[in-house]
Amino acid sequence: MLLPFAALIFGLGLLVWSADRFIDGAAATANHFGMPTLLVGMLVVGFGTSAPEMVVSAMSALEGSPGIALGNAYGSNITNIALILGITALVAPVQVDSGILKKELPVLIGVTALSAILIYNLEISRMDAVILLAVFTIVFGWTIINALKAKKDDRLAQEMEAEVASHKLPFGKALFWLIAGLILLVIASQLLVWGAVALAKAFGVSDLLIGLTIVAIGTSLPELASSIAAARKGEHDIAFGNVIGSNMFNTLMVVGIAGALHPMEVPAEVLTRDMVVMGLLTIALVVLGYDRHNHKQGRICRRRGGLLLATYVAYTGLLVAEAVAA
Repeated sequence: MLLPFAALIFGLGLLVWSADRFIDGAAATANHFGMPTLLVGMLVVGFGTSAPEMVVSAMSALEGSPGIALGNAYGSNITNIALILGITALVAPVQVDSGILKKELPVLIGVTALSAILIYNLEISRMDAVILLAVFTIVFGWTIINALKAKKDDRLAQEMEAEVASHKLPFGKALFWLIAGLILLVIASQLLVWGAVALAKAFGVSDLLIGLTIVAIGTSLPELASSIAAARKGEHDIAFGNVIGSNMFNTLMVVGIAGALHPMEVPAEVLTRDMVVMGLLTIALVVLGYDRHNHKQGRICRRRGGLLLATYVAYTGLLVAEAVAA
């Protein structure tokens, strides 16, 4: 019992740390090869916080633990909205640009609906995975094109340049952390998955429950840290956009890669419970972020942040109650 728990905790810590080192190395290496600063910055922001989810779900699928793979991806989405955005809003109310409500959020709602349709038959085939990855490529390509068109926006350019500057390393060191970070990510994810599965068996609960709670929270720690830091600095677009981008990445890329590596059966409760909660929370972002008095900018105040946090507590309570009843 003690060993699996230690493996889980150590694996989570190593996962978050190695993800940072991997992104440092990847960003610096890409910069050394002459990639545009804006593009490198987007890759760092977009992939950096979601690297733990991607590796954990991929390794879980390969090791025959679809509950952890799917629970990690969808559980992280629920955690991002209800727990992370809720805590962030309590720390500092989050301003929401109307452009995000009109462009990015509808895309996320559509992606969530597509995911629900694909798992309706309670399986993720390789064809389903290909569809998810293809949609991710289109969405990410569209985001890059829009960002490059907006390059004249000094604020955006400065943010990306500052992001890349924070990852500058000599080429040799960059290459070292690129390779070492990736290796450590894989080792950490294997430790985490082994510990999670062992604990699930020891407590007689499903690996899906472990994936939806402990693993999902652990792999979402980078999003929590970056969102709170962004909100405190007044970078509300980054705080809110980080949640949307991460959820998009989890739904398309994380589940897509896991399904491509190993087709998975989907537990029925993922469709009837977790997907419903995830969908409702995604739609709730439109309602919570809209301000009828200010059509250019909405605001998720502390009261709304508290509501999101209470929703997460209620959802977690439901998971625990169902596990006890079983």
